Amino acid sequence: MKFSLAIYSAPHSTQSSSSALRFAKALLKQGHEIYRVFFYCDGVQNSNAIAAPPQDETDLTSEWQALGHQHQLDLVVCIAAAQRRGVLNQREAERLERPAANLAGGFELAGLGQLTDAVANSDRLITFGG
Repeated sequence: MKFSLAIYSAPHSTQSSSSALRFAKALLKQGHEIYRVFFYCDGVQNSNAIAAPPQDETDLTSEWQALGHQHQLDLVVCIAAAQRRGVLNQREAERLERPAANLAGGFELAGLGQLTDAVANSDRLITFGG
């Protein structure tokens, strides 16, 4: 079965992001396909490269990067939600005349059309947080 995931919560605010990561790993282990992981609203904070969780907490950004790399996952971050929350790639940082980019490697900025595409091309869309 082909799944897409939508993550709406920041990694430090609820267990939703952690649950989504565990769910994604379980899907892949069972042989399912993940078409896309879409980070929206506060969920864009999962792609913040400069977030530094305490040593006794899971670094969800790194975990998503590793899973994305290992399984060639499409990790898409809503560009409008990211911009509002200060998560920028190099191109957006330059365009907006900001001093630095902080979008973690392996994530890409895109519009809500990518979420619509995920819904159209997946058997199931599972959401986390909200």
